[in-house]
Amino acid sequence: MGAAVVTPGELLLLFDIDGTLVSGATAAHAAALHTALHEVHGLADVEPARTLGIDPAGRTDPEIARLLLLAHGVSAERIDARADDVRIACCEEYARTCPPDLSDTVLPGIPQLLASLAERDGVRLALLTGNYEAVARVKLRSAGVGGWFEAGQGAFGSDSEDRAELPEIARERAGRSGRPARTGAPHPRDRTIVIGDTPRDVACALADGIRCLGVETGRFSAAELHGATAVARDARSLAPLIDALI
Repeated sequence: MGAAVVTPGELLLLFDIDGTLVSGATAAHAAALHTALHEVHGLADVEPARTLGIDPAGRTDPEIARLLLLAHGVSAERIDARADDVRIACCEEYARTCPPDLSDTVLPGIPQLLASLAERDGVRLALLTGNYEAVARVKLRSAGVGGWFEAGQGAFGSDSEDRAELPEIARERAGRSGRPARTGAPHPRDRTIVIGDTPRDVACALADGIRCLGVETGRFSAAELHGATAVARDARSLAPLIDALI
C-alpha cells in the first residue's frame, strides 16, 4: 500500500492495538517482556503485573517494565540505564515466540472497518500504542491487519514511556511525511483522533488537546471512558462516529 499524502484537511486516525484492534493477543507479549527482564536484570521469577497490583491496560511497555522492576527491588537508576536493552531483548524474544497466526484475536468488524477507511479520501490510518514498535508490527502482521498501517507513522511505547507524549509524536511524524512538512508543522490537532478502549487512551488524547473515540471492546464501559468525544460499542458502531467527523 502506498504512502498517503497528508493535507491539513485530512483526518488522522490513531488506533490503539490491544483491546481495540485485537483481543487476547497479549500472552506471548507479556512472556517476552518477562524474559527480557530476566535476561537484562537477572530476575529469576517475574510475577505477573496484575498479581503485583499493576494494571497494564493502556500502559506503555517501558512503563510496565519499570513498575515490574521497581516491585522487584531494582533501582530507578538501573532501570533507566538498561531501558534500551530491555526493549531490544523483548522485541527479539517476541519475534521468536509470537504465534504465527493471531487472526482469531482480531475483533469483529475491524478488517472491514480498516479496509473501508483506507479507501476513503481524507482519511489516514496510523497506530498509537504502548507496545514497542517492533512488537506492534509483528503482532498485527500475525493478526493479518498490519498492512493498513504504514511504517514510519504513528507512535509507540518505544518512542516514550509516557503515553501522554505519543499523540504529539504521531502528529509530528504525519506532518513530516506530507505537505505540512513544508513548514515543519505537525498534523493539526483538530484533524487528529485517538481511537482506544482504555481510560489511558482517552487521557493521552486530552493531554494533547485532541479528540478521542472510545470503544467498549476492552474491559472498560462508556462511563469509565469519560472524556471521550463519543464511545462506540464495537467496530461496527465506530464507523458512523468516524463518518460524522470526516
